[in-house]
Amino acid sequence: MVFPMKIYVGNLPWRVDDTELTSMFEPFGHVTSASVLMDRETGRSRGFGFVEMGDDDAKKAIAELDGNEIEGRGLRVNEAQPRR
Repeated sequence: MVFPMKIYVGNLPWRVDDTELTSMFEPFGHVTSASVLMDRETGRSRGFGFVEMGDDDAKKAIAELDGNEIEGRGLRVNEAQPRR
């Protein structure tokens, strides 16, 4: 059985949307969900999001994407931690 892992993706360029976030992770496996968090008041991206995918695929994606630059911004990609 494949267990899903939730991945935190930070320092995203403002123009990145859910579809583009999904596209970034699809080369590593099936993406269950991908969402960029939006500011309620302005409707603008908050610069981070979350992706869910199978555990093994997620580990590959984290290893490959963490630190990669997109539009001059170094991505922060790691396993999401529960809110405190």
